[in-house]
Amino acid sequence: MSIPFLKGHGTENDFVIVPDPDNALDLTPAAVAALCDRRAGIGADGVLHVVRSAAHPEAKGMAADAEWFMDYRNGDGSIAEMCGNGVRVFARYLQHAGHVTEGDLAVATRGGVKTVHIAKTVSDSGSAAGDVTVGMGRARLPEGDVTVSVGDRTWPARNVNMGNPHAVAFVEDLADAGDLYSPPPFSPPSAYPEGVNVEFVVDRGPHHVAMRVHERGSGETRSCGTGACAVAVAAARRDGGDPTVTGAPATYTVDVPGGRLVITERPDGEIEMTGPAVIVATGEISTEWLESAVRRADRMS
Repeated sequence: MSIPFLKGHGTENDFVIVPDPDNALDLTPAAVAALCDRRAGIGADGVLHVVRSAAHPEAKGMAADAEWFMDYRNGDGSIAEMCGNGVRVFARYLQHAGHVTEGDLAVATRGGVKTVHIAKTVSDSGSAAGDVTVGMGRARLPEGDVTVSVGDRTWPARNVNMGNPHAVAFVEDLADAGDLYSPPPFSPPSAYPEGVNVEFVVDRGPHHVAMRVHERGSGETRSCGTGACAVAVAAARRDGGDPTVTGAPATYTVDVPGGRLVITERPDGEIEMTGPAVIVATGEISTEWLESAVRRADRMS
C-alpha cells in the first residue's frame, strides 16, 4: 500500500504535502518526523496535511467559511498554529489538484481563516505560476521587554505574535545569528512558554531588510512567512511608520535565504504577504517504510 504525496516550497521553505480530504490518515508526530527527515525520509521543514474542514474536529467550526483546512505540522512532528509560506504552498496545491482556480479563496488554519489570492500566470504562455498573496490577519504586540542571545551576545527583541510567537532582533550582521542549529536562548522565559520563532534582521535599504530565522520545531529554515510578517511589523514600529498611527500602508521587502517576500501592513492592521509557491514533485509514500520508521522511532524514544 502507498500514500500519495507532493513536494512543494515557498521561497525554499519546503513541505511534504499529504492530501487526505476525509481525514482518514493518522499522522502521528513520529510519522511526520520520519517524512521530514532529510536523510532517511523525503525531507522537509514541515508537513501540509490537506483535509476538508468539515472532516477535522479542529476545523469543523470554520467549514462554513473555508472548505479546506491546513493541518500543519513542524518538521519534528509538533503541531503549529500557522505557517505563512505553508498557506501559499497549500493554496498552490489546491490549484494544482483542480480544487480551486486563480483568484480568491479561504483556507482554514489553527490561526483562523486566512484569505488567499492566486495571481494569474506570469506569462501568456502559462510558463510560470503567479505569486500567491495571503491575508495574514493582524499582529499582536505583547507588552514587556524581551531579549535573545547567541553565545555571549544579547540583543533586545520585539515580541510579535502572528498567530504564532516571534522574537525579532535587529543586528549588524546576519552572521551574528550563529549556526541556528539550536533555539537561541530568550528572556524572560515567561514571554514564550511554548517556545518561539527567532528572527535576526539587518537593513538592506529603505523599507528593505534581510533576515535569518530559527523556526520553533524545525531549526533554521530558508524562509518563514509569519516571521517575515513579524519582521515587517517590527521594522515599521522601529522606523516610526506604524500604519495604524500614520494612516498610510507600510510595505517592506524582506529577503530570506530562499528568496524574497513582500509584506504590506494596512492602516486597519491587516497584513498581506506576497511571494512564490511551487509544486516540484509528486510521488507515493510506502506505508511499509513509514510504519517501520515509526516503530524505529518508538524504540529509540
